[in-house]
Amino acid sequence: MTTGRVAELPYGSSLDLVSITKVRDDLTRLPERLEGESKAVAVTRRGKPVMAILCWELYEALIETLDVMGDPEFFSALQQSVEEMNAGEVIPWEAALKELEEEDL
Repeated sequence: MTTGRVAELPYGSSLDLVSITKVRDDLTRLPERLEGESKAVAVTRRGKPVMAILCWELYEALIETLDVMGDPEFFSALQQSVEEMNAGEVIPWEAALKELEEEDL
């Protein structure tokens, strides 16, 4: 499937813009086109994006991310962990593993 322009998105990613007519004509080929890519296709109507088509793995990853971001307690713990990591407050892997093994005893 040939695409038109490319829409630039935050964080350096982009979407291929494909007209709704072209998508309709090539719909059965989209799974192969998106296979193995974390990419989506923006479907356009009259040159404006109206929907996105993405591979199932990317969809699942987005839903999981939204779930995590929607859990205030988990998200707060994640933010704290990132801040600790950035401040150099980390535990070496070997020490963490040893501590976990001791807990199992």
